[in-house]
Amino acid sequence: MGSHFASRTEAGQLLAERLRERHYTNPVALALPRGGVPVALEIAKVLQAPLDLLLVRKIGVPYQPELALGAVVDGDPPQVVINEDVQYHANVSDDEFEALKAHELEVIERRRSSYLKGRKRVSVKGMTAIVIDDGIATGATVRAALKALRQAEPERLVLAVPVAPKDTLQQLRGEVDEIVCLESPELFYSISPYYDDFQQVSDQQVIAWLAEGDLIAVGQGAAPR
Repeated sequence: MGSHFASRTEAGQLLAERLRERHYTNPVALALPRGGVPVALEIAKVLQAPLDLLLVRKIGVPYQPELALGAVVDGDPPQVVINEDVQYHANVSDDEFEALKAHELEVIERRRSSYLKGRKRVSVKGMTAIVIDDGIATGATVRAALKALRQAEPERLVLAVPVAPKDTLQQLRGEVDEIVCLESPELFYSISPYYDDFQQVSDQQVIAWLAEGDLIAVGQGAAPR
């Protein structure tokens, strides 16, 4: 299979044109770091939308970390998704869960501090929240992010990605108002074959792209975040 996108930037430009046709009201571009940031920046440029990060952390069972008790998503306030069945069967008390949640929130806060240097979070309440990544494989992380983000009361919740497997998109449809995806193959192994350039994104690149996103906001007459 040949590549479909030269880079994340090109994928973002193509996705932005598709999203522009929808004429969303009050769009906000929310990137899943790190690979989603260059995609989201292009969308923010075209839609003239604020750009922010959507930081999500899985909360694992202490003795079986790969098993998800829930997830916490950065926000004001932070949004939490709890898998009550797993909590019950894993015999994790509410106090234990709160301690685990607090730990993951600390990780999120460190990352936000590193990437955003104290910028104010962008509120999604009453807005069109567009969640963006460079691709989706299993969808586990983005599902948790979408569930939690819904609690923040956006007017409309949209998932926008360049590529994701058809079955994963079907599983996610119940979490959003709309999915915009450029490539949705039946046979899917990983995201990287869909890009000519799929180099790892550095923290420094993320910081630079977010700064560019701030200039978009200033150009609209909005205050810098």
